[in-house]
Amino acid sequence: MAATTTQSMGSLPSGLAICVTVPDMFYLPELVTGGLVWILVASTHVEPANPLGWVMFVSVFCFFMTLLWVVLFIAGCHKNGSAWVAADFAYHALAALFYLSAGVNLAFITFIMKSGALRIYQIDIAAVVFAFMATLLYFIHAVLSSLRWKHF
Repeated sequence: MAATTTQSMGSLPSGLAICVTVPDMFYLPELVTGGLVWILVASTHVEPANPLGWVMFVSVFCFFMTLLWVVLFIAGCHKNGSAWVAADFAYHALAALFYLSAGVNLAFITFIMKSGALRIYQIDIAAVVFAFMATLLYFIHAVLSSLRWKHF
């Protein structure tokens, strides 16, 4: 088992192999949690729109970039080069940083607006939870991608 894990960490998968390799199996949970943040934030109306605009930008940007990344990997557009491995790490590290800042902004706005309608408050709490879950998933993916980069 350890030999196959190390071997899969040293190369980039293509096709449906991205569903079973160690760092790449996080794509689907990243898409789901990011999509849920996007949907939950879009379903509420909060007065300070600027911080929520950042949250919406992060969730939409990361959702579509992750989807594009998955399509590129499934199609085999990468040439198994060091640049793709580095780009994989860089994207996931940037996405983790973006989601961390978006989650903190969303948590702060939710805390400030807690005296509002209960239904909106519950939706905002769910969005905060999913934002931090997305942060964790992207962070784990970035760490595992850095290990793959090291073994490449």
